[in-house]
Amino acid sequence: MIQSQEDKMNKMKITWDLSPLFRSDNDPNIAKKRKEVIRETSRFAKKWERRDDYLKDPKVLKAALDEYENWNRFYGTLAQENYYFDLRHATNQSDTKIKAKVNLAEELSQKLQNEIQFFELRVAKIEPKLQKKFLTYKPLSPYKHFLEKLFEAQKHLLSEPEEKIMNLKSTTSYTNWVRMTSTFLSKEVRDGKNFSELLGLMNSKNKKVRDLAAKSFNEILEKHVEVAEHELNSVLQNKKINDELRKYKRADEARHLGDDIETKVVDTIVETVTNNLSLAKRYYELKAKLFGVPKLAYHERNVEYGKIDKKYQFQESVEIISKVLTNLDSEFLTIFNGFLNEGRVDVFPKNGKRSGAFCIYGLITHPTYILLNYNNLLDDVRTFAHELGHGINDELIRKTQNSLNFGTPTSTAEVASTFFEDFVIQELSRQVDDEIKLTLQMAKLNQDVSSIFRQIAFYNFETELNRKFRKIGYLSKEDIGTLFQKHMKSYMGNYVEQSHGSQNWWTYVEHFRYFFYVYSYASGLLISKSLQASVKSDSKFIVKVKEFLSSGLADSPKNIFNKLGIDITDKNFWEKGLSEVENLLSETEKLATDLGKI
Repeated sequence: MIQSQEDKMNKMKITWDLSPLFRSDNDPNIAKKRKEVIRETSRFAKKWERRDDYLKDPKVLKAALDEYENWNRFYGTLAQENYYFDLRHATNQSDTKIKAKVNLAEELSQKLQNEIQFFELRVAKIEPKLQKKFLTYKPLSPYKHFLEKLFEAQKHLLSEPEEKIMNLKSTTSYTNWVRMTSTFLSKEVRDGKNFSELLGLMNSKNKKVRDLAAKSFNEILEKHVEVAEHELNSVLQNKKINDELRKYKRADEARHLGDDIETKVVDTIVETVTNNLSLAKRYYELKAKLFGVPKLAYHERNVEYGKIDKKYQFQESVEIISKVLTNLDSEFLTIFNGFLNEGRVDVFPKNGKRSGAFCIYGLITHPTYILLNYNNLLDDVRTFAHELGHGINDELIRKTQNSLNFGTPTSTAEVASTFFEDFVIQELSRQVDDEIKLTLQMAKLNQDVSSIFRQIAFYNFETELNRKFRKIGYLSKEDIGTLFQKHMKSYMGNYVEQSHGSQNWWTYVEHFRYFFYVYSYASGLLISKSLQASVKSDSKFIVKVKEFLSSGLADSPKNIFNKLGIDITDKNFWEKGLSEVENLLSETEKLATDLGKI
């Protein structure tokens, strides 16, 4: 008998059911599980810490890794208690009792990490001449890439005393500097509005409001830009020292290694997007025309065009997403229904609940949960699809990988989320009139431009910033500002003004303090768009998409795609993703013309 839509809706749970973890905050199983975790961590450490045979014999390492995998599967540093109270805190942030429980759980996690971290550090330092023997030992094949990553990192590890010094100096040479600038900015208030609020007000539909906010924002940056100059030079110097000690040849090499992506792949992404920055310039030209201005002010580039009044009840969003998933693959729909029926989506806003949205997982044996703050807006449907994409990704990995391969590398973390989000946006566009469709497509293009072209412009800025610093030794705020505006203009073009004050906007951008991770926004979205294009041309390609989404950390992104017959070192792959952006841009330009908007 076919289940009616009404029956499906009645089965849905709209708040989290955390009982698969613990039944309540006072569940006696919490203390019981805590003792079990401590016992098993201690047992593993006592068994292996004083031995070195697993560093010489692949058969012994297989036994050790099997035990380590089991520890990660059922105990781990993300202990069940930690995960449970993190989730509880997300929906009850004002509850001090829960905060206390979170702190205690975090302390336990840190203790467990300190006790067991010897294992990976020592495996990483297995003698290079023995590494091939371990990697070709067939019983170790489930852990092959896990070992490859450790062995690769070993090339840049120092001695244990030196590593301790590196950790000890990190706060004074890096963390304190970055905190100083961000703290100074966060304390600033203008006309009753703090720094974050001013940032939001610059996107106001009211021009007077956004212009006043920009004036105050620029005044704050001007006040602190000299401090930021010293801060940025200090963290650039610290990075230079670290890279030299660890023998990295390029300033971005450490990032690539940590993200499990080959430098050649990142270079191809950066080069391909840089060669297509004209797409971003076309978007801003269209936006300026729609707003009826010769140029957008720098702070106006993200102001939304149009207005969407249509409301989407939660049940309607479920129907829309279900339709999209059904058309793609029935397993996706099964996973979605599991989230809805098992209480793994917390839907509506309430007092004390964390703002925004996220998808989160704990250990491989824990359920994945999605948090929303659903307000019946069209954007809430998009957000739901985005977070569900992460959830589907997690569930597919869980079915196929061991606990050491459970997760996604930074370079591909946003592929699944944007893949499902874009298909849902396309479905929404089919259901609305042309006025709303234009607004929806402009919003999507704004997101694409920000995630792809702006982030690669950021990457190019970071590259030149580090290169010039290492050549000159110190960069003035004027030097940094000139360099920043050069790269912002490279993608904004002539339809966005490099307004006075914008030369200081690097002051507050945290990305540049975390070094070179911005490419991952572009890589994730472009991989997603390339996969979308393949599915649209051949629906059977969804099988390869599922293979990719099931791979987790079992291999590098390059090797995973090679197995699917895709070479991500080939610029044509990335251009395929960019062609999806161009198609949407061309369609939007035509729609705006047909509606007489330009």
